[in-house]
Amino acid sequence: MARHVRRGALVRDVLPHAWSVVLALLMLGPALGRGFVLTYDMVWVPDLVLRADFLGLASGLPRAVPSDAVVAVLDEAVPGELLQKLVLLAALVGAGTGAAHLLAGLPLSGRLVAVSVYQWNPLVVERLLIGHWPVLLGYAALPWIVVAARTWRRTGRLPVVLCVLLPVASLSASAGVAAGVVLVLVAATRRPGHLVRVVALAAAANAPWFVAGLLHAANATTAGSGAEAFALADEGSVPAPVAALTLGGIWNSEVVPDARAGLLGWVATVALLVLAAAGARRWWRTSERRDAVALVVMWGLGFVLAVSTWAAPDAAGWLFSTVPGAGLFRDGARVLVLCAPLLVVLVAHGTEPALRVLAPEPGSRVVFAPVLVVLPVVLLPGALLGAGGRLGAVSFPESYEAARAVTGPGAADGAGDLVSLPLSSYRQPSWNEDRKVLDPVWRYLPRNYVASDELVVGGTTLPGEDPRVADVRRALAQETPEERATALAGEGIGVVVTDTTAVGDAPEVAGRVLLDGDLRVVALDEPADPVRRTTWDVGMGAAWAAFLGCLATGLVLVAARRRGPRTPTVENPGRDGARCYGEPPTRRASRGNQQHCDSDRDDGRGRRRGRGRDRGTRQQPDGRA
Repeated sequence: MARHVRRGALVRDVLPHAWSVVLALLMLGPALGRGFVLTYDMVWVPDLVLRADFLGLASGLPRAVPSDAVVAVLDEAVPGELLQKLVLLAALVGAGTGAAHLLAGLPLSGRLVAVSVYQWNPLVVERLLIGHWPVLLGYAALPWIVVAARTWRRTGRLPVVLCVLLPVASLSASAGVAAGVVLVLVAATRRPGHLVRVVALAAAANAPWFVAGLLHAANATTAGSGAEAFALADEGSVPAPVAALTLGGIWNSEVVPDARAGLLGWVATVALLVLAAAGARRWWRTSERRDAVALVVMWGLGFVLAVSTWAAPDAAGWLFSTVPGAGLFRDGARVLVLCAPLLVVLVAHGTEPALRVLAPEPGSRVVFAPVLVVLPVVLLPGALLGAGGRLGAVSFPESYEAARAVTGPGAADGAGDLVSLPLSSYRQPSWNEDRKVLDPVWRYLPRNYVASDELVVGGTTLPGEDPRVADVRRALAQETPEERATALAGEGIGVVVTDTTAVGDAPEVAGRVLLDGDLRVVALDEPADPVRRTTWDVGMGAAWAAFLGCLATGLVLVAARRRGPRTPTVENPGRDGARCYGEPPTRRASRGNQQHCDSDRDDGRGRRRGRGRDRGTRQQPDGRA
């Protein structure tokens, strides 16, 4: 009997993880083949060389800080091709297993539905297609952060896992803001010391991009005309606010799965909302009020910010063009990551009531439960096998490696920065199966660079913020190749790389031709020395020290807790399913030797809650009073 119980518990724990892995493999499909997945903003190369630009010291806004620096360090140990696939798998599997972990107390059917809903939805597919892998990592970390932050609030002990989760979730600015908001909402109490520690951890994890943003504050406003272009958008006949309820509504229609714009989009919306409504009352009654309020506030923040970009684009445009850093929120659908935890919790809690309606007889639920589990996949078939083939792995042409050889650290012409022509943000190379991708040249070649940050959305050109790009554009506007070369060298440009297969204007620049072909590499004479800002070096050094300090804190805590005196700890189900912590009550309890249930912990207002423990009784190891 005991063996049967243990086997059932093992299946209950393992099956959600196995289902998450299956979903990840089904979604990525051909993207796991040999080569690199290059789509929109996702550009991975065999060896990303660490440079000043990735550390937040470039002239442009730190949009890829700290993600590029982290990749540049990790791919010294793991090949870039393998690292990319591991990161994509980790983002998807981490999201699904995180949802199951968040709902550990629910029946197996509810946890499996949670895995499907959190891992297989428009937000995940669209962010994957548009290449926002740091956002997906942050999204995957949110359920884990909720659970760990709740433990921190209740016990007062910082969980070591938070020291890893926060830096991983903060590899991009928007993802870091979301992770910080979740941490503060769930972990904070009215105790000043505890609140300071919570905020300090969130600030340290976000320090690289935040400090870099402060150093670029003079250029940290975006064009107001971009507000409407990046606002939450309709999906076919589904209005933007309705699409947002199920985590859809991205601004780029090219990455929206076809099913979202048709009848299946409405069916998916109605199905999820019905399940969420069925579970709302049960969730509210069984959840600790402090945690429930935190999830509702998270959802409200995400939904209001997203819908505001759709409802009031003019006001949003004024804000983005006036307040430095406000442009972080111009991508309306991206903030919907804050809505995902509450949505998945409600839907999972609605699974059992839905099964009771669909299958009144307990035996028939074995048939209907798998239907609910696979329903998100059925309603979003466009996500299968690399989004219907839109995600695939390719190899870089030999011309890229040849260009790297003549521009690398050992090259004779090693001075000056690099500029890639045509001076535009995106390419659509035939060797990438005509998929749009951010210009890969400046990531592949190991030099500091000047890259265009102008965007063309819906035929409208949105100006960039990097002042150095404007200087380079003026230099390229000179009349003769020689004048262009002189002007570019004056701006610190030492190498001009022209992609002769790309569409766009690429003015000829005089200089020594190092390579000719698909990539034409020209070296310029006597480029000006780059401007060094000591204050920037100091500021970013402190920011990176804080970021690395998060990881170091985790290591210190692990070492300290291993050396320190151990207090045996058990987690037993108390009354109403509350988990209890403390020494096993094998001897008479005293003030220093008692178990405390989750419901007895701090309620967030500095008071102890008595729910879950009867006066005059002690908790037994098997959960009986």
